[in-house]
Parts: sequence; C-alpha cells; structure tokens
Amino acid sequence: MTSQQRERYSRQILFAPIGEAGQERLLASRVAIVGCGALGSFQAASLARAGVGFLRLIDRDYVEASNLQRQWLYDEADAAEALPKAAAAARAIARFNSTIHVEPLIADLTPANADDLLAGVDLLLDGTDNFETRYLINDFALAHQIPWIYGAAVGSYGLTMPILPGQTSCLQCVYPAPPSGAQPTCETDGVLGAITSTIGALQSAMALRLLSGSFPAPKLTTIDVWSGNIRQLDQPPADPDCPACGRREFVYLDGARRAPISLCGRNAVQIHERNRPLDLASLAERLAPLGAVRRNEFALRFFLDPYELTLFADGRAIIKGTQDIGVARSLYSRYIGA
Repeated sequence: MTSQQRERYSRQILFAPIGEAGQERLLASRVAIVGCGALGSFQAASLARAGVGFLRLIDRDYVEASNLQRQWLYDEADAAEALPKAAAAARAIARFNSTIHVEPLIADLTPANADDLLAGVDLLLDGTDNFETRYLINDFALAHQIPWIYGAAVGSYGLTMPILPGQTSCLQCVYPAPPSGAQPTCETDGVLGAITSTIGALQSAMALRLLSGSFPAPKLTTIDVWSGNIRQLDQPPADPDCPACGRREFVYLDGARRAPISLCGRNAVQIHERNRPLDLASLAERLAPLGAVRRNEFALRFFLDPYELTLFADGRAIIKGTQDIGVARSLYSRYIGA
C-alpha cells in the first residue's frame, strides 16, 4: 500500500480482523454487483469506500424519481435525465473514491452473456429483484466456484445469506423452486430505505470478511426493521440431490428456463430475447411523429399513453404500463419491428 492508501483506510486497518494484510487483499479484490437498485447501490458505495479495488456494476435499468427514497447513489438530476443506474452509480463513486476501478455495464444478465459479465471476479453480490436471475447467478457461481451473497428486501422485511460453493448449501438447496402465486413486491407492498440499507450493509460486511480472508458464518439472517425482529438460522447442509450443487445440472445457466421478466417495483415487462443493435438516433426520428420521445447517449424513451417504452442500443426494451408479456411483445413488434 502507498502512504496515501494507509491514511485513507487507516480506521479500517486499525480494525484487527482486517488489519493491513486484509486491506491489501481488499485493494486487490474484484467484485461484480448484479443489480444497482436499493441493495446494489448500497453495496457499491460501501465497498468502494472500503477500498475494494475493482467493482463491476451490472444493471439493465434507469434511475426514476421513485428510486430516490432508498437508492443512495442517485440524485434528482440522474432521475430527470433517466440515466442508466450503472452509469450513474459509477459517476457517483468517482466523486468520493477515484482511486479504484469501476466498470459500469448497462446490460441485462442472461445465460448468453453470463461468462462475459461475471467472469474474472472473486465475489458476486446479489442486488437483483427476481428469482430467475438469482438462480442464474447461483448456477454460474457453482459452475465456476465463485462465492456469492444472496439478499432480498420488501416492505420492512429482508433476508440474506452467503453461498460458498463446496462449503455451504446453495440457493436451490434452500429454495428448490421460485415462490408460487402472487408475491409481495415494492409496487404492491412498498419498501423502506431502512431495510434495504440494513440488508445491503450485512451483504457488504460478509463481502469484506470473505475478501479480507475470513469465513462468514453460514447463516440465513432475517430482519424486520418495523417490528424489530431479527433471526439467524444455520443454513441447512447442502442437499446431495440438489439439481444445481448436487447433480450439477445448471438449467438456468444453460438457458432452459429463460423468459421475459416482470420487473419488481413497477408495472413493466422487460423484453430481453432480442439481440440486435438499434440506431437510437434514427429510431427517435421514426417514432417522433407517433408520440413523445426522449433520448440520451444510453437509451431512448418513447411515450405512448398508457405505455412507456425504454429502448437500449442492444435491442433490449423495458415496456412500462403492463405486466402482460403478450402486450409487451406486441408493442415491441409494432414499434420496433418483429
């Protein structure tokens, strides 16, 4: 470490379980954060301040005013410009720690790009909002022997647990299948910034332990910040018949389970089956006679009451105003092309 680094991280170095050797490990560490919403933006800020040397920020979405209540890295200007969260997070981090490397990737994690987005890191952090993507992260982590930290929060309740391939149960051991039926979401039940920051802080603390050379306790932690209830349970042992870590059948990584996703926190569907580049400038000209269009260097937004289409250069789209996948596909086909 340089003398400037020793001064910057001095209070962390004085913490005996990290010390100078642990801080050096942090500076050499590489972390990918999947999802830069309430959990992911907190994780990114926390690990950047702690001196994790490389952060890859992966997010498909853009900043909205409703995010500002709980997503710590963004401000009103980001929402007004509809900046992609990964880009806005990287800009914010550069203002308080320009000495680390931050790689923002405006992308949707899919089986087709998982190797490109997740490879070459020491740890994966979950900041996502759906089980399908979490199962994909779980498959990739198991296949490549990379630890990852699961987390979720809605309302005033949240939970988290570390998943260490070969040492703990995996996500599919604990949740063999996604929850069935209607589930609470940020849109239906709301969410408190206090619970997302609490879960994000626990995930960040586990990350610091792993990256600095300590082994986090394999426990499932649940917290309700409104009632004050906190519980910790020992993670169950790995299931030898688990499709993922037992039989090593990675169906989510293979793409067998991929489908359009209804996003948490809004009445919207993402279309990510397309993989073709879009010329956003020419598309804006073509759509302008049909409705209001806003465009920046990252994305185009097309307003067609009661729908809003956000289109990205890779051909991906977020269709807001419906949770009907058929309607979303129809709108995409009608205005972007089959």
